[in-house]
Amino acid sequence: MSIGPLLLIALAIIIIVVGLFVVIRLVLTSGSSSQVNRRVRTFVSKDQSATRDFRGSAESFFGDFRSRILNSVTFLESDEINSRLLSANWKISGTEYYLIQYGGTILAFILGGLLLTGSLVSGFGLAIIAFIVPNFLLERSIRIRSTLFENQLIDILVLINGSVRAGYSLLQSLDVVVRELPAPASEEFERVQIEVGLGMPMKQALTNLTLRRKNDDLNMIVTAININSQVGGNLAQMLEAVTETVRDRIRILGEVRALTAYARYTGLILTLLPFGVAGLLFVLNPEYISRIFIPGPYLIIPVLAVIMVIIGNIWIRMLGRIEV
Repeated sequence: MSIGPLLLIALAIIIIVVGLFVVIRLVLTSGSSSQVNRRVRTFVSKDQSATRDFRGSAESFFGDFRSRILNSVTFLESDEINSRLLSANWKISGTEYYLIQYGGTILAFILGGLLLTGSLVSGFGLAIIAFIVPNFLLERSIRIRSTLFENQLIDILVLINGSVRAGYSLLQSLDVVVRELPAPASEEFERVQIEVGLGMPMKQALTNLTLRRKNDDLNMIVTAININSQVGGNLAQMLEAVTETVRDRIRILGEVRALTAYARYTGLILTLLPFGVAGLLFVLNPEYISRIFIPGPYLIIPVLAVIMVIIGNIWIRMLGRIEV
């Protein structure tokens, strides 16, 4: 065996070991003894993310070894990935995320291209899948969490407005939200409370909330609260007006989604139908369908078909998109 595959296998072994320590770290930090440290590290602002200290517990060999590994590759981390991980509420750092993504890609290439099939094409295919899957899961988590938070906005406003009318301060009203509502609203406003408790101004803590939860209604709410804190006025009346505005926006958005549901699902079905038919033909008569993929002038047919399907999907989505 040449030195190239040996180096790849050695690198894969190192990545697997690091991955195991990352998993062990996630298990160890799930207990209540390290809950405070985990939350403080999670809620540090973006400006301080580049100087995070990943020193593990001195009592644990695994934690110390993991911290040494992560400290040596902190250049992988960025403010953008930290913000996305906070939005998804993933309890890992940006460095750990990239180690999992790149390590899985290298491992998939080695398994697919060298050990299982012996084909570099299969290795590249599995590597691409392994590279895309973490980002897909992360975006899916962000999208699901954003949808859940959006559905809780009215309840959040009603609780805050009622608490303010009862004589609570804004920070005490946020504590009512944390105690009364389920996740993700309770977790997001608990972050706001912790940031304020660490000395951050309320305005900056609420701004960080809008960065984690990119939502137009939330931006409007936070802007109204910040303006009220600067110029003064009746906070309860302002919150009541904002609540009515958000209710109307959510109602209009629901109507728009209902009206465009046909176009969206039509685009999805028309996009998946050719691939489903092709897969069915591969199962029923592989010799017949494989002729179209033989290298030659006829290979342009499936290539153009895929391009046209993508263009058609984008076009249908653009026709069904309505800005509110």
